[in-house]
Amino acid sequence: MKHKHTFREVNDIIVLELSGKIMGGTEDTTLVNQIYEFADQNKTKVVIDFSEVEWMNSRGLGICICGATTLRNRGGDLRLARPSEKVAMLLNRTRMFTVFEVFDTVEEAVDSFK
Repeated sequence: MKHKHTFREVNDIIVLELSGKIMGGTEDTTLVNQIYEFADQNKTKVVIDFSEVEWMNSRGLGICICGATTLRNRGGDLRLARPSEKVAMLLNRTRMFTVFEVFDTVEEAVDSFK
């Protein structure tokens, strides 16, 4: 199953809700483009909700890193919320907890921008 993504805005923060598998293939181009579009619109505070993500590989992780770099270069940031057990294991194994702020809830991640 490919991933799906939707987004909503909470105050001036974008909450990107993902589901399925984030594998970094050509089908994930829309996700990358969406993050670039947010940055171009000066919406540089983004939270990704991973609660419905079944799996993410290293290329999917690369999408997050690329997105974070783009947003940080524009004065914003990318925060991660509610990683599933498998995603949390990947973040742990790759030591990405040192790169990203990860939160138990979307609300905590949104509040962290204040």
